[in-house]
Amino acid sequence: MFRAQWMFELAPGVGSSNLENRSCRATRGSLQKAAADTKGKQEQAKEEKARELFLKAVEEEQNGALYEAIKFYRRAMQLVPDIEFKITYTRSPDGDGVGNSYLEDNDDDSKMADLLSCFQQQLMFQESALKLCQPELESSQTHISVLPMEVLMYIFRWVVSSDLDLRSLEQLSQVCRGFYICARDPEIWRLACLKVWGRSCIKLVSYTSWREMFLERPRVRFDGVYISKTTYIRQGEQSLDGFYRAWHQVEYYRYIRFFPDGHVMMLTTPEEPQTIVPRLRTRNARTDAILLGHYRLSQDTDNQTKVFAVITKKKEEKPHDYKYRYFRRVPVQEADQSFHVGLQLCSSGHQRFNKLIWIHHSCHITYKSTGETAVSAFEIDKMYTPLFFARVRSYTAFSERPL
Repeated sequence: MFRAQWMFELAPGVGSSNLENRSCRATRGSLQKAAADTKGKQEQAKEEKARELFLKAVEEEQNGALYEAIKFYRRAMQLVPDIEFKITYTRSPDGDGVGNSYLEDNDDDSKMADLLSCFQQQLMFQESALKLCQPELESSQTHISVLPMEVLMYIFRWVVSSDLDLRSLEQLSQVCRGFYICARDPEIWRLACLKVWGRSCIKLVSYTSWREMFLERPRVRFDGVYISKTTYIRQGEQSLDGFYRAWHQVEYYRYIRFFPDGHVMMLTTPEEPQTIVPRLRTRNARTDAILLGHYRLSQDTDNQTKVFAVITKKKEEKPHDYKYRYFRRVPVQEADQSFHVGLQLCSSGHQRFNKLIWIHHSCHITYKSTGETAVSAFEIDKMYTPLFFARVRSYTAFSERPL
């Protein structure tokens, strides 16, 4: 019996294969179990890492570092896409802890909307806190970030220029966070407000900042021209044979250009804007019909802003022998002529402060010999059409003086 069992086990392909199969099965099972344990540990470690990154993102968002929070959120979602639903937020009794804002209404929406404080806080925690911006690409040339703050602010004042080109300043603020902070400097906006309203805006009465005052308070615009077009039909002379009478359609334009230093130009002409607008860039326009003068803003108790201007014709230089050339003529009494204009400033459509409505127009003649002044007031009728603002890019193409 023993001999038969011994011979059966020694037979090839019988006992040895069974033993090998059993040992392989045991090894495979242990390897699968070890792999499952390793995979579980990896998944657990990945979830812990994602949880840590997500909570770090929540903390950065609460501190106002919005861009850093987005980076941590992205890294956490790349590890575990549904990590947000696997985290249980708890709030400590003292109200301090990560994730509190998810348990209550977010009262910091206004703070998040204030990009200025957000950017300032981000730059405060950076290693290079003294630099407002960093070069995106490495270069051997000197980057603008190495300039001192005083030099940068002087460059920004050149951007605004004496023409008060605040539109270019807003465009410059979109370059980076550091430029955004420089463009919100209160001193720039304070100087702009003083140049527009003078000493009447020394105190911030109903505005939270100088920038808000400049944007919200009614004012005339300097980066273009106010234009009106008047059209009417008049009857002409009768023909020689008396069979018909001609009718004429008359069209003419009024142009008013304001300057930040209080000067104003006015021109009435039949020429179209394409011809006249380029000539009105500076006060030294070579057009004889232009009226020059000064204006001021006035805000009444009814909250309506009005513009009052006194304009005169450009003085013509007379030759030295003018008195002796026409000595036989009857001497004409010399007089100074000026025009007084009153306009109401309002907004139309989506644009602000882009419409001027006529409220007064008169002619004042002062005789030098007697000092008397004769006033002739014009009736404001349909011939005085409102003036609408048209922005001209060439007026702010370059700067002559800083703010």
